[in-house]
Amino acid sequence: MDRVTGSVGLAGCEWLQYDYNPTLIAQDRPGSFTMWRYRELLPVDDGPVRYPVPIGGTPLLPAPALRQTMGMPHLWIKDETRNPTASNKDRATALVLEDGLRRRVDTITTASTGNAAVATAFGAAAAGIRAVIFVSTDCQPDKLTLMTQAGAWVFLVRAGYAAAVDLSRAAARTFGWLDRNTGANPFTIEAKKTVAFEIWEQLERRPPDVMIAPVGDGPTLVALDKGFAELVSCGLATRRPRLIGVQAEHCQPLVRAWLGTPAGPAELDPAATVADGIAVVRPAIGNAVLDAVRRGGGAMVAVSDNALLGAVATLAGRAGVGAEPAGAAALAGLEVAVEHGLADRAETVALLVTGREVKTNRATSRPDRTAIVETLDQVERALEQ
Repeated sequence: MDRVTGSVGLAGCEWLQYDYNPTLIAQDRPGSFTMWRYRELLPVDDGPVRYPVPIGGTPLLPAPALRQTMGMPHLWIKDETRNPTASNKDRATALVLEDGLRRRVDTITTASTGNAAVATAFGAAAAGIRAVIFVSTDCQPDKLTLMTQAGAWVFLVRAGYAAAVDLSRAAARTFGWLDRNTGANPFTIEAKKTVAFEIWEQLERRPPDVMIAPVGDGPTLVALDKGFAELVSCGLATRRPRLIGVQAEHCQPLVRAWLGTPAGPAELDPAATVADGIAVVRPAIGNAVLDAVRRGGGAMVAVSDNALLGAVATLAGRAGVGAEPAGAAALAGLEVAVEHGLADRAETVALLVTGREVKTNRATSRPDRTAIVETLDQVERALEQ
């Protein structure tokens, strides 16, 4: 890519670098805009954007009733549920598919706990590219239905999400498919960092004091760190916010690693939490998450399922924002952060709401588009049929 000047391997993930300067982000005040506003800091060459669906430009909401409830006059909600498939996964999908369209690939693959798979299925359908998706057999039925409605091939893996990732990545290598797997393809981080750029612009070109985000595999938080760091590198900001990552108590490998205490079985049970979107036992770039949090003076916190469900209700009732439990984790983590002195109620705090529940209007998944598999041979035979 012409815009990329190099890359650095950091804590298990690839970090693309650019020729940073203040002119890379336009000076005008955007009204309606998309993530492509920041294409000078994205790994795409010149020419028209081929990906046909508008992505990004999601609102930063002041939510006055929530501010009053929390006693935080400078609290903000970055509402990523306004993206086409109701999650921040649409950003990564858009950039990976833009690259695929430019290279004329015919198939994209990913593994997912749900939202990334739905985003990939619908994004691929819009782009005219085949989607082959791997999920755990306990994937939510509604999300499975949405994937097949969009025409994706969906392979269910009994051994769980980590095994699904391994199979998807092996398929990409073996068959030459476009690999969208989170944390594996650096474009996923590049796309998600545009959230940081948007928040900075929406706060009158200032970063918040604290940024709180859910953490599963890790690219969302790592991307926020990269985005705010690039604003500093461009000379457009003088600091980056403290980052606080939130995990569910029943699946908190990175919180335990942050605290330096081994996780027990009850803290590594993805099936035991309502927050399926962040229930990841083996985070793809966990070390990079810990480095990002450490660099900015932030922290990792765990929250109960009751707190997650309470955050869902509070977001709906006090901010008018619909969220799934994983998507509401930042609000659940806010109280823990304040209680432990990690954030002050007088500070400017931005909460990232990453996704909301999706409905299928009573439709059912297409059995001709799904199969349970364990090997690539089974995948190949199913696709041939």
